[in-house]
Amino acid sequence: MRIISGQHKGRRITAPKNLPVRPTTDLSKESLFNVLNNHFNLGELKVLDLFTGTGNISYEFASRGAGPIVSVDADFGCVNFVKKTAKELDLDITPLKADVLKFLEKHKASYDLIFADPPYDFTLDKFEQIIQLVFANALLDTEGMLVMEHSKYTDLKHLDHYSFQKNYGGSVFSFFEFHTEEEMETTTTAGEEE
Repeated sequence: MRIISGQHKGRRITAPKNLPVRPTTDLSKESLFNVLNNHFNLGELKVLDLFTGTGNISYEFASRGAGPIVSVDADFGCVNFVKKTAKELDLDITPLKADVLKFLEKHKASYDLIFADPPYDFTLDKFEQIIQLVFANALLDTEGMLVMEHSKYTDLKHLDHYSFQKNYGGSVFSFFEFHTEEEMETTTTAGEEE
């Protein structure tokens, strides 16, 4: 994997082959960060990276000046690898070993951006559970964004707080945000006029 931009631009990171991961491709990652650059000043973001795997997304955020970053994964090997890499590169990343759903139920901090890349065989009700926990437990700042990476065979458009999605090959990024009453009224009015 390669860090695309920022302080460590071009830096290659080689993860152990035995980690149970499916890293986001460079092309998808570049496209995702182009979208995020249009919404945020990345250098000011507090980030939560769920199902972090090799830490691919966390390193990209940290290289671009974001932080603090909390990276959560249930796999001990993944957490150790992220801890080692963050220390080597002096990145503001705190890796935690935890089941993501249990973590979301108990965690109290709030973030500007939450990224989640669950396994592609994740069931729809589990995707929905993540979204509900994030918004119900105030884990996301009101101006923040939740980004879910999933396969093109999974459709999340009907779920609460859905905003838009971007497709890159076999991967899809779905974006979820708080909607103000004013925005919802605008949407309803626009729908009535059609």
